[in-house]
Amino acid sequence: MWAEDHAARGLGIELLEVAPGLARLRMTVRPEMVNGHGICHGGFIFTLADAAFSYACNSDNQRAVAAGADISFLAPAHTGDVLLGLCRVRSQGGRAGIYDAEVHDLAGRSIALFRGRSTRIKGHFFNDSTTDNRE
Repeated sequence: MWAEDHAARGLGIELLEVAPGLARLRMTVRPEMVNGHGICHGGFIFTLADAAFSYACNSDNQRAVAAGADISFLAPAHTGDVLLGLCRVRSQGGRAGIYDAEVHDLAGRSIALFRGRSTRIKGHFFNDSTTDNRE
């Protein structure tokens, strides 16, 4: 999945950790990410949270896509700030999942809170003895 994620890689997002139901990513705020208020544009913060959500909801080898998402911006980020996006599963049942992500800076200051809703689709990323590919 990472090899094909041109959006995240193009923004300089780094994939730090993926485990079942969890993903952690990092992004440095670049000058071209700053808006007319001198702060990181919310779309870039959303993208970091959404990317963490994407890896968390696909972390169990079941393909999933976003069905919706909401974000609350809590504090500004500035050029040079390193932001971490951590997403964890809250509920996964059948095809529907709910995942919560937090974006914070290296000092631990919360920048944004994100809730994503996922829908599982057909397919897997890899085959192993625990994967049933008859979908």
